[in-house]
Amino acid sequence: MNIKEQLHNGSLYLPGNEELAKEQTLCLDRLYDFNRTRPTEYEKRVAMMKEMFAEIGENCYIEPPFHSNWGGKHVHFGKNIYANFNLTLVDDTHIYVGDYTMFGPNVTVATAGHPIQPELRQQAYQFNAPVTIGKNCWIGAGAVLLPGVTIGDNTVIGAGSIVTKDLPSNVIAVGNPCKVLREVSDHDKEYYFKDRKIDYSDLG
Repeated sequence: MNIKEQLHNGSLYLPGNEELAKEQTLCLDRLYDFNRTRPTEYEKRVAMMKEMFAEIGENCYIEPPFHSNWGGKHVHFGKNIYANFNLTLVDDTHIYVGDYTMFGPNVTVATAGHPIQPELRQQAYQFNAPVTIGKNCWIGAGAVLLPGVTIGDNTVIGAGSIVTKDLPSNVIAVGNPCKVLREVSDHDKEYYFKDRKIDYSDLG
């Protein structure tokens, strides 16, 4: 089994491979350039993301600085995805994000882990597990998604939450560890924040 297969099949492996390091460094060079673009260089950013990512749909926007172990090489974005400052994607294996999902500032999505066994960890062994985020999700500021989790469509993750297990569609989930608080309901069609009602006649 070669090292690139080990990245994506969940095996323990040693990440210090020379071939991997060269390829990863080229990806990080591109990420460095992306993070130094000016706010007025929107079209340049779009073009760079199409080169950097495994897949990326139309109308995606990432606010620099953006951090990623492989510069987005293993990231699959749908369309109309928005990410605020300091999105960190530990993309040692694949990260899938559905259309219309939003990331608050300082969100981390991690696919990489290390064994608990001290001697193996001392040798720097690593494993990776893909993360899948559904369509039209909102990941609140400072949330952390751990390796292997799947989040269903339309789900909201509260700010500062630590997602350790899969979450279903159409729920609001919060906390450390993150747990379902409630389902998205008819109440949410009427109120957008606390006691503030949605006036649909004012919406475009």
